Amino acid sequence: MSAPQTRATDHLKSLVADDWTAATTHAFTDALADGTLSAQKMSGYLQQDYLFVDGFVRLLASAIAHAPTLADSVPAAQFLAVITGPENTYFLRSFEELGTAPHAPAQPETVAFQQLMEEARTSGRYEIMLSVLCVAEWIYLDWAAPFEDRADDLPFWLGEWITLHCGAGFEGVVSYLRGQLDQVWLGLDDTARAEVEATFTKAVKLERAFFDASWAGFPVAS
Repeated sequence: MSAPQTRATDHLKSLVADDWTAATTHAFTDALADGTLSAQKMSGYLQQDYLFVDGFVRLLASAIAHAPTLADSVPAAQFLAVITGPENTYFLRSFEELGTAPHAPAQPETVAFQQLMEEARTSGRYEIMLSVLCVAEWIYLDWAAPFEDRADDLPFWLGEWITLHCGAGFEGVVSYLRGQLDQVWLGLDDTARAEVEATFTKAVKLERAFFDASWAGFPVAS
């Protein structure tokens, strides 16, 4: 009996194992989850992360438009409503509570990921869009899931950031994105697969760099 074939997304993750582990077991997220992350660092992080929402929404909407069938697009469309609804509201409530502006100048680490999202969106290629989307959500699930039981004991601007990125609903989003990328991978030639690998790898490295910069502390716009 032959061994089961490795999932494409597992293969992609294996290419960047060190950066993946660094991003998902980071001092920043550890401090966030144990409540010791300062309001100053969380404010700077949220201001920069909020700058991703516009590009992320556009990228996700483009992926919806490029999905092979209606059934393939529905989970992404439902997730789009979460990003523009509960998650957007979380940001605005957090900025009000922390006494900071919702907007700040984009820092280099933010600009780099914004550019990657734009490159993926304008590529017109579903597999490239999925590569970035999958990294962005799967990394957040991996760091947040172990801390799900701590969320209720934290200030909402910490705890709700955890709950937005774990639980059955968010696990379903990641499962969907992985499943879509696994499926489309089967129809790619070697050149296209290499391009997916490069995009996935770059996205993970940029996620790690963003957490590193968040831990060092972004400047906060008041």
